[in-house]
Amino acid sequence: MPSASRIVIKSPREIELLRAAGRVVHDVLDELQGMVRPGVTTAELDARAAELIAAAGAAPLFKGVRNPQAKMPFPAVICASVNEQVVHGIPDDRPLEAGDIVSVDCGVRLRGYCGDAARTFAVGKPEPRIRRLLEVTEAALELAIAAIRPGRRWSEIARQMQELIEEAGCSVVRDYVGHGIGQEMHEEPKIPNYYDRQQRHGDFELLPGMTLAIEPMVTAGRPETRLGDASGWAVVTKDGSWAAHFEHSVAVTAHGADVLTDGR
Repeated sequence: MPSASRIVIKSPREIELLRAAGRVVHDVLDELQGMVRPGVTTAELDARAAELIAAAGAAPLFKGVRNPQAKMPFPAVICASVNEQVVHGIPDDRPLEAGDIVSVDCGVRLRGYCGDAARTFAVGKPEPRIRRLLEVTEAALELAIAAIRPGRRWSEIARQMQELIEEAGCSVVRDYVGHGIGQEMHEEPKIPNYYDRQQRHGDFELLPGMTLAIEPMVTAGRPETRLGDASGWAVVTKDGSWAAHFEHSVAVTAHGADVLTDGR
């Protein structure tokens, strides 16, 4: 179980600083959503994100991050994960094609506090099964936000997310989970989107002032993942099924959840 002393409870002032960082992330994702179409490259999305983040006086969270499995620090501002890529896709010059999906994860630091959110965008009109994948993944995030109340155990919410996803014929990725967020991008606690016996030791009670990055990652097939290329960054599904990823940073309040990356 996460040590209570390691979960940082934020003051109202800190939550507003997190919201300001989250507003930058929201605006970047809105702009990139409008750019997504056949023929656009994820490198172009990354370049525009870099311009917007710099203009807002913020710094990108992901660029330069190190990973023991990777040969190099992460080289881009956003993660752009296409089709069977789950997370940590490196933007490149391959044009997006009609029917593709692209998951864009964006994080920034502004005045010492972090914002982190992700959305999966359809390129043109994906087939119905893939459209359903996006709808189910976003619905799981919305369910979690609506279910947050002080005193609840996270496992109760994770179980509901898993049930919603699996009843739709999709799978929850288990190798990657959400996290606390504050002055650091990754803080305690870890926030899974599923529940099993092995997760019991990491369960925690929701308390006002907790700030959490909730991010269901869902596949149209099996949940297992692997590294997808020699870079050591991009994560793909083992069975080649496509994946979706939605994320919001939220604060737990006395009455429920306050979304910090919705642009307010």
